[in-house]
Amino acid sequence: MTGDQSHSILERQLLLQLGDRLKRLRKAQRLGTVELAARAGMTRNTLRAIESGDPAPSIGTYLRVMSILGVGGDLALLAGDVLQPAPAGSAAARSRHPAPVVQVRVQADPTRHQLQDLQSLALHEEAVRLAKADPTLVQQAQDTLQRWLATGDVRSAALWREWEGILKAGAWRKVLARTRRAQQLRQASPLVTILPPETRQSILQQVGELKRGVTMGDEMGDAPEDQL
Repeated sequence: MTGDQSHSILERQLLLQLGDRLKRLRKAQRLGTVELAARAGMTRNTLRAIESGDPAPSIGTYLRVMSILGVGGDLALLAGDVLQPAPAGSAAARSRHPAPVVQVRVQADPTRHQLQDLQSLALHEEAVRLAKADPTLVQQAQDTLQRWLATGDVRSAALWREWEGILKAGAWRKVLARTRRAQQLRQASPLVTILPPETRQSILQQVGELKRGVTMGDEMGDAPEDQL
């Protein structure tokens, strides 16, 4: 997995946290999904995708929901000039005082199964990317699935039969959702068996870093735990 692909795991966690925050804000304001979706001019499915941290909706769609919930200013702060360097020649630029450092600490909460969900999503998103690029990998997953079905394990048989249809139709969104059923499908997944060992290990390493916590801001990179 390339560096850009590994960064997507951190970005995915940020979206998951944003979606969770928006969902909590909606409930705190006693807004139902029907009402909020109508006020934002979108379908309930789109709103559900946003509250699930789905990367598919546009940033404008996220912003509409944020504005209605009263947190649109958070994004406006990022888009504005307040975080820009001081103009050359200005008093602020000539100041000898060090510029303030803004740091954001990103950490998944293992007590809420966020790490397990994130790891499962990351593994499957990468597996889907590979399967789309190389159809022979889909056949490889189908062969694995048939071997599993031949074992006669009744506990997973229903999920494996559902996987037969998913692999045949390429219904990837069905297993990349944050629904309870999608989580169950990922737990019984033959698709991740197509991942190269180094790709799997890279994803597990990135998720492990999130477990410890990643500090972002002013080129600080990952800060050791004892420095935070």
